[in-house]
Amino acid sequence: MKEKKIPSEARGGLYRRLEDVIGCKWSVSVLMAVRSGVVRPGALERHIEGISTKVLSERLRKLTAYGLLERTRFPEVPPRTEYSLTTAGSELVEIIARIHELDARLS
Repeated sequence: MKEKKIPSEARGGLYRRLEDVIGCKWSVSVLMAVRSGVVRPGALERHIEGISTKVLSERLRKLTAYGLLERTRFPEVPPRTEYSLTTAGSELVEIIARIHELDARLS
């Protein structure tokens, strides 16, 4: 049976970003941690076992650029930054949670 090829336009844009997020264990870990209430970079780094500061910073930047996280900076001394899920981020996290539930039932 011949495999059906995915059109190039389907591989770009939104689909490509989705692959980048879902295909990266760190992105999913960051999204799930923010969902559970861990919202500051230092706390995220302590919460997500094995993630480095560099990788966390890259993932936070990318997830923010993709519109899944929102960054809020507070003009305090010392400065404070917090992340929250956007509407799209919340929807994606719900889908990921359902996939985890399905995996648990099938295992």
